[in-house]
Amino acid sequence: MRHCDALVGTEELAHIEMIGAILYQLTRGMDVEMVKKEGFDTYFVDHTAAVYPQAASGVPFSASSLSVSGDTIADLSEDMAAEQKARLSYDNILRLTDDPDVRDPIKFLRAREIVHFQRFGESLRLVQDQLNSKNFYAFNPSFDR
Repeated sequence: MRHCDALVGTEELAHIEMIGAILYQLTRGMDVEMVKKEGFDTYFVDHTAAVYPQAASGVPFSASSLSVSGDTIADLSEDMAAEQKARLSYDNILRLTDDPDVRDPIKFLRAREIVHFQRFGESLRLVQDQLNSKNFYAFNPSFDR
């Protein structure tokens, strides 16, 4: 693993930690009646009020959702797409809440996703600039020597 990958991975784990803290703050002190009233009962059966990493659709997080091909261009493109998807999720959260205790950290996380997207884009440009000018398909010819 490259040093940069470790730093980005660590920061992404910090994002999960911040989201978990927000969820904890929003759910602490809830009672069973609240759980039922808010439609949280199916989640509650499996996880009580624990923070369980899953999509809003209910699909649990899995490392299988991460894609790595070994091709720098493909992997950087995938990284950029992931940052954009995360930014969009934060945009949608901001559309759904007016609570400043939720909005402020989400705005911070959204800004980080934008920076990550820009850095990955800069890295992609650097890689592509090193390719042969006849390489229109942007593949890595070093593997085919």
